This record gives sequence, structure tokens and C-alpha cells, in this order.
Amino acid sequence: MEVTDIKIRLVNGADQLKAFATVVFDSALVVHNIKIVSTGDKLIIAMPSRQVSNGEYKDIVHPITSSFRTELSRKVLAAYEAELQQAEHS
Repeated sequence: MEVTDIKIRLVNGADQLKAFATVVFDSALVVHNIKIVSTGDKLIIAMPSRQVSNGEYKDIVHPITSSFRTELSRKVLAAYEAELQQAEHS
């Protein structure tokens, strides 16, 4: 499965939440609301989730393999950095 498009929506004013990403796979499947979050010393992605009846949050969609998670994270964070650069020059 290849990432064919990534759109970044920057979030202003939030402490840890930096942006939302929309990722298209194989020009056939889209995943909205992947969060880009600062943990203080690094940025991570958090997959879309929903709260279940016991109050816990469960991912709606997530990578199965660690190698795909690493690849997806690398691509989303690179798109985020590019969007930040573009926003600074606008």
C-alpha cells in the first residue's frame, strides 16, 4: 500500500496538538484526522480514535506492522515540516 497524497491542516494555539493529516492510500482509500502531536522532545502521529463506553480510546484505523507505521510516520511528519516551511514563507 502506497501513500499517494498527504494534506496537512495546521492547528494554531494548541499546546501539544500541532496539526491534522489526511492521507490517501493507492489513490483509493483516505484516512482523515491523523494527529501530529508534540511529546516535548519529538513529534509523533496518533491515529484516529473514538471513545468507547468504558471511557477508553480505541484506534479506528492503525498500521499492522511496525515497518509500515515507521514509513507512514516518516511521510506524514515530512509533509508537516514542508507545510510549516510554506506557512513561514507566506
